[in-house]
Amino acid sequence: MHDTVLIIDFGSQVTQLIARRVREEGVYSEVVPFNKAAEAMDRLKPKAVILSGGPASVIEGESPRAPQTVFEAGIPVLGICYGEQAMADQLGGIVEGGHHREFGRAEIEVIKPAALFEGVWQEGQRYTVWMSHGDRVTQLPAGFEVIATSDNAPFAAIADESRKFYGVQFHPEVVHTPQGAQLLRNFVRGVAGLQGDWTMGAFREEAIKKIRDQVGDKRVLCGLSGGVDSAVAAVLIHEAIGDQLTCVFVDHGLMRLGEAEQVVSLFRNTYNIPLVHVDASEMFLKELDGVSDPEKKRKTIGKLFIDVFEAEAKKIGGADFLAQGTLYPDVIESVSFTGGPSVTIKSHHNVGGLPERMNMKLVEPLRDLFKDEVRALGRELGLPESFVGRHPFPGPGLAIRCPGEITVEKLDILRKADAIYLEEIRAAGLYDVIWQAFAVLLPVRTVGVMGDGRTYDHVLALRAVTSVDGMTADFYPYQMDFLGRTATRLINEVRGINRVVYDVTSKPPGTIEWE
Repeated sequence: MHDTVLIIDFGSQVTQLIARRVREEGVYSEVVPFNKAAEAMDRLKPKAVILSGGPASVIEGESPRAPQTVFEAGIPVLGICYGEQAMADQLGGIVEGGHHREFGRAEIEVIKPAALFEGVWQEGQRYTVWMSHGDRVTQLPAGFEVIATSDNAPFAAIADESRKFYGVQFHPEVVHTPQGAQLLRNFVRGVAGLQGDWTMGAFREEAIKKIRDQVGDKRVLCGLSGGVDSAVAAVLIHEAIGDQLTCVFVDHGLMRLGEAEQVVSLFRNTYNIPLVHVDASEMFLKELDGVSDPEKKRKTIGKLFIDVFEAEAKKIGGADFLAQGTLYPDVIESVSFTGGPSVTIKSHHNVGGLPERMNMKLVEPLRDLFKDEVRALGRELGLPESFVGRHPFPGPGLAIRCPGEITVEKLDILRKADAIYLEEIRAAGLYDVIWQAFAVLLPVRTVGVMGDGRTYDHVLALRAVTSVDGMTADFYPYQMDFLGRTATRLINEVRGINRVVYDVTSKPPGTIEWE
């Protein structure tokens, strides 16, 4: 068992960023909804607890609380925003509404040294932080003292050094609090004294043992999507159980240019992993004919994947397990802090189990990892950098990059355009700087002029974002000459496009993909 930090989620949109910051220190962290925190305390026996922010108000009845065992366990506790307020209220302090609110950047002044600030913030100095609160603590619980204030939060940071309890009204986990990651490091490494023994090498060894314990001598079927996640999962499982694994690569006709050939070559020639290549493009495109709703697209593709896996499992004499490249963000986005279904932003095809008729159990060795951790594991496993460093690609493929109805003609246009766009990005030395880039063929036609003639063709949108784990993202600020050069190539070389636009939406409010 590694030293673990338990993060109790009260519904903040950025709770997963707390987990990321903790893991950056080599310390394992796990996010659980507040109403499952008592069970998690028993199961994980954490060495420290962090209470997240959230949308509720402590002064309202039935608002979320942490289990009292958190404060009785003798371990360090850090409350963030709502977490500070909940901790103060549960330990005998007072929280009030009706005061000035603080949203966005604010300045706090450190008025007393604290272990949380050690080597980062100095007494008497002012620092920029990110605030997002309406209520505030107005009376401290016994044993606490104020260590920092802001104009609208007299108790912007509080501490009970003897019990190692801390509360901050601001959000240290977001990049808008410049030294926030260092404060979280102080809490995890300094206050809690955790060593940081959670590495990809250690994860690899433990994951292999877990896979062997779960699978035994049974057969496993792994669905390859062409992306990094399923590839890393497959190589890890093959290292654990060898030829008990059979990979199934379903070419649904929605892949990028040349992608199917690359996947088949990697697994058959480089890793010698048993691979079944199924060309099901005709079946998928037939079922998607006339479908324009993005959720129906995802669900149709997910159902067909399962149908193909089921048929292939029967052909090889049956399999007891289906392996998937499910990641931690998939799990977080599919479960709300109340423990029930969250507001559905978009369905994740690989979260939520399998149809009962399949009589197969899931093997999900990457379920606890973020995207960048999967890449690190891929390098640990020896996958080529050209594959590990690839931009993310969604399971539904180009289907969700063609808003509206899908046709073979549209897919051909999009493949060519996407390949040119990525070629220009690589030529400019930007591929590894950008987290994800792709083209979207819009269901819009516009009038153009080519060679003194009128055209009426498609609009192509370009998308590029920077991110750490895909949970939040900013658009990449291209130079205009790059966009102009790329647009010229696209219009000249891809028949069917006569206009190019660039998407400058961040996540939130938008998602990275268009559907």
